[in-house]
Amino acid sequence: MESSSFRIDSDRTTGLAIDDTRARGLRLQQDLQQALQRARFGDCLGEVARLAVDRRDTPRLLQEVPRAAAKALDVEHAKVDLLSTDRLSFRVAAGVGLLPNEEIDSCVANRADTLAGWVAAEAQASVVSPGRRGPVFADTGVYGAAGLTSALAVPLLDGGRAIGVLAVRARGDRPFAVEDVRYLETLSSLLAASLQRMRTEEALSHSQGLKSVGQLTGGIAHDFNNLLTVISGNLQVLEDMPAIACDPEMRQMVGAASRAARRGAELTGKLLAFSRRLVLQPVRVDVGALLRPLADILRRTLDERIRITLDVAPGCPPCLVDPGQLESALLNIAINARDAMPQGGTLRFTARAVGEAPPGAGTERLAAGHPGYVAIAIGDTGAGMTDAVKQRAFEPFFTTKEIGRGTGLGLSTVFGFVEQSQGAVALDSTLGTGTTITLYLPKHVDAEVESLDVATQASVPRGLRVLLVEDDAEVRAIAQSLLAAAGCETTAAASGEEAIALLALLVARDGRAPFDLLLTDIGLGTGMRGTELAVEVQRLSPAVPVLLVSGLSGEQLEAPVAWPLLHKPYGRAELAQAIAQALHL
Repeated sequence: MESSSFRIDSDRTTGLAIDDTRARGLRLQQDLQQALQRARFGDCLGEVARLAVDRRDTPRLLQEVPRAAAKALDVEHAKVDLLSTDRLSFRVAAGVGLLPNEEIDSCVANRADTLAGWVAAEAQASVVSPGRRGPVFADTGVYGAAGLTSALAVPLLDGGRAIGVLAVRARGDRPFAVEDVRYLETLSSLLAASLQRMRTEEALSHSQGLKSVGQLTGGIAHDFNNLLTVISGNLQVLEDMPAIACDPEMRQMVGAASRAARRGAELTGKLLAFSRRLVLQPVRVDVGALLRPLADILRRTLDERIRITLDVAPGCPPCLVDPGQLESALLNIAINARDAMPQGGTLRFTARAVGEAPPGAGTERLAAGHPGYVAIAIGDTGAGMTDAVKQRAFEPFFTTKEIGRGTGLGLSTVFGFVEQSQGAVALDSTLGTGTTITLYLPKHVDAEVESLDVATQASVPRGLRVLLVEDDAEVRAIAQSLLAAAGCETTAAASGEEAIALLALLVARDGRAPFDLLLTDIGLGTGMRGTELAVEVQRLSPAVPVLLVSGLSGEQLEAPVAWPLLHKPYGRAELAQAIAQALHL
């Protein structure tokens, strides 16, 4: 009997172990599915953002948004309704899977007892599904007759006021998740900003252009960067899991998702580039090392009839500049050059050291003894410019291209970036011969090289005590995971007020700083801003270093900051480098 009892217990233990293994496998599969779903969201958002940013084609963007919503959420019906000027009616602006009574440009009354009317009036999202408690809408029966019994709708907001509604509908009982709501809200923000921008561009004077566009794009970039931080961070965590590392197909899928997240990050950078007040991170840049891969990329992407040459003078010194923004500026100029050579031609990149910029290039304000410049020239053999066009080339919104092809923001953004980098821009163009634009960027002084290299190579100390403050729960969770992977001990707070209360309590109890680093987002919802929190933390514990995090442009930071800044989205490497910089390692 004892032997039989032992065998039964062993069988039960083996069964429990198998069940536990299956449960872990199920959880892993669910985590992977969620990560891939987020990656699909990022990929769809990237395509929409490309229309909003690269092409700035609002009519096409309006058509693409409901398609992107239906594709990513796997629903049968998606629609954009825009409010009329008097707010008395909705116009069906675009959609997929529309009902017979929902023809494009047809109008319906704006009624508070309909889903669209309620969402517009309350300026907040709403979910409808069978059995779910909430408002009962008069149009539920019409969609229910078509089998569309579940719905999710979000407002298109302009300054906090609804200008329309983006809604999706699905068959059966569809439990829309929080991530679905956030994805649809991000889509609506992109579309609302584009619609607002289209109206604003028609009304703004040239002198007000860039500032207004920066205000339009900053909030979108912040939300988009939060989404990308969660996506890329979770993908990095997935990469470390043994089940993924041992499965080539899984590795390939995760890699594809990571590449999509990086493309989204690049698009967000373009959103921020609309404002001249970028948060620049100037470092030592080897001009030749930057130009060579850029030229290779352009050879593969520009018209094959365009010949690209590169000439970097021997001994060309490094410059002190933000490399990402420099690359963006060069791409802007190269795209303009391509458009000026519709039948092909030559695009030339040259770089050399110069003692000073030519008169009139905008460097007269610089102090004597300036270390000199690195001159990067981009020349083409295109149509060239008239004197009248040259006079206005750097004005915001000025363009000679046909409608839908150019915005007039490219060269204006280049000018603002170079000026902020303490450099200058010169334009030389002859009608029928071609154009050369030269960027004069400050030469990097040797004394700064060692400190930058040391900061880059430093690692995060094990056991570092970090006070993490982030209002977005998902971003906070992935930041904790990345910090834990780096060996940090993390205490998290959701607001500046919560962090201050915790810090004051611990300082009063222990009589010393309980943390080695404050890592805080700048935008912390409606409460205390991260910069205000940093000032208060250093008042309570002057020895605690500060590392700020943000997805905003410099204009939204409101004032220059004295602490290192980590841009969203970020991964393990960027976080570790920023922490090392904050700790002066």
